[in-house]
Amino acid sequence: MSKTLFGMIQALQETISSQEAFLTELDGAIGDADHGINMNRGFEAVITKFTEEDTDIGASLKKLGMTLLSTVGGASGPLYGTAFMRAGAEAQGKETLTLEEAEVMLAAAIKGIQDRGKAVKGEKTMLDAMMPAQDALKQAVAEGLSVVEGLEKACAAANEGIEFTKTIRATKGRASYLGDRSIGHQDPGATSFTLMLETATKYLKA
Repeated sequence: MSKTLFGMIQALQETISSQEAFLTELDGAIGDADHGINMNRGFEAVITKFTEEDTDIGASLKKLGMTLLSTVGGASGPLYGTAFMRAGAEAQGKETLTLEEAEVMLAAAIKGIQDRGKAVKGEKTMLDAMMPAQDALKQAVAEGLSVVEGLEKACAAANEGIEFTKTIRATKGRASYLGDRSIGHQDPGATSFTLMLETATKYLKA
């Protein structure tokens, strides 16, 4: 089975669709109960804009980001939209990626989210999964691991990040209004990021 960018995007859309209720349930505990609904709406729009002819990773991520920006409600649209566009800017003209390039792209996505949302690690946001994943990718590059091996380590780190979000109180967004009552709940954004990272990894590995 040949791996295509369109196939990857299809896999992401299928994951978000299948996890819509779960993500919305997580958001219902500490937010507006719409994260899964909004993300699914965004990826339903995304999938209509791609074909097998899309092979430029940078241009495709820019298009994906712009679509999420215009269709996903709440904070997730601007944050994920910015993340994908910043990542795409690091991959212009590329049809394949090295692990080092993937790490640079994730770093750019994180910087975009920090610029847009003014968040830092430890505030119970998607960054609590993204930043450990980037650290894992950086370490994997230093160890000379393959792309899939590096992504697997990043997935493990992101899942540890999700577990970490359960132990801390939210200080950003609607969840911050709950104060200590937000402790014990995992962050929906950290979860959706990790689901997408796992999906990409499984797609490349299959």
